Amino acid sequence: MTRALQVAVQMDPIHSINIDGDSTFVLMLEAQARGHTLWHYHVKDLTLTAGRVLARMQPVEVRREKGNHYTLGEAREVDLSTMDVVLMRQDPPFDMAYITATHILEMIHPRTLVVNDPASVRNAPEKLFVMQFPDLMPDTMITHDPLEVRKFREKHGDIIVKPLFGNGGAGVFHLRPEDGNLNALLELYAEKSREPLMIQQYVPAVREGDKRIILVDGEPMGAINRVPAAGESRSNMHVGGRPEQIALSERDKEICARIGPELKKRGLIFVGIDVIGDYLTEINVTSPTGLQEITRFDGVQLEKAIWDAIESKRA
Repeated sequence: MTRALQVAVQMDPIHSINIDGDSTFVLMLEAQARGHTLWHYHVKDLTLTAGRVLARMQPVEVRREKGNHYTLGEAREVDLSTMDVVLMRQDPPFDMAYITATHILEMIHPRTLVVNDPASVRNAPEKLFVMQFPDLMPDTMITHDPLEVRKFREKHGDIIVKPLFGNGGAGVFHLRPEDGNLNALLELYAEKSREPLMIQQYVPAVREGDKRIILVDGEPMGAINRVPAAGESRSNMHVGGRPEQIALSERDKEICARIGPELKKRGLIFVGIDVIGDYLTEINVTSPTGLQEITRFDGVQLEKAIWDAIESKRA
């Protein structure tokens, strides 16, 4: 890249991130190392008015120093169309606030390159987009209907029940055949949300880990294995999952070859997919993680590949 870029990062409060695990942080470090100028703002700082997308943002410098990992400059209102790149990196939940932000950012994309493409993020929620590849998945249904859920459980015995737009393993339950809590759980979900649930056949291979594979512009670049803690069926690192080094299997490569062209076509540059055993379970496009863990295990800095892809598209 011959030209320094103006890069706005739409993210959660920078003071609260874990610099040893946060993928947005290393994306910012890499951008800064390439001479790009960084700006920081929160999604609540967006304004859409008279066809313009404005954000109250601050110039930011980042460094790998615990307790002193950023310096923010003076806040100012900036027209986002003057930016070269916007990284949309706020964490889910994928609610109406998240969806609204994608509509607003779509007003400036692709003249200002938004990563990932906001329309594609909106149209590819992790637990719905994956349903386009049913032959790669364990048996899965999305439904409101308690009768359908009970029929599914009668068929499979062991099932996983997930909120459709949750994240980080929150609200995910493993119900065994003898568990008498299914009806009460469905009632609880119905009281909390109008959204349907994802019901999935339990895959025992999760005890050996849930593989997170990072794809950059549709190409698999690296992976980590996340092993659930003792007595836990969820492998997310937010809830105690232990990361381990792992290589891509032939089945992993087959899955990536199937979905990669669709990711590239949709402008989904940075994607993390979840694979348990031989099965694809989720396609994460909102704010994928795992970059720093892959670097620690494999010595590969995938943030470089992500910025190579971004710079290529800007060029």
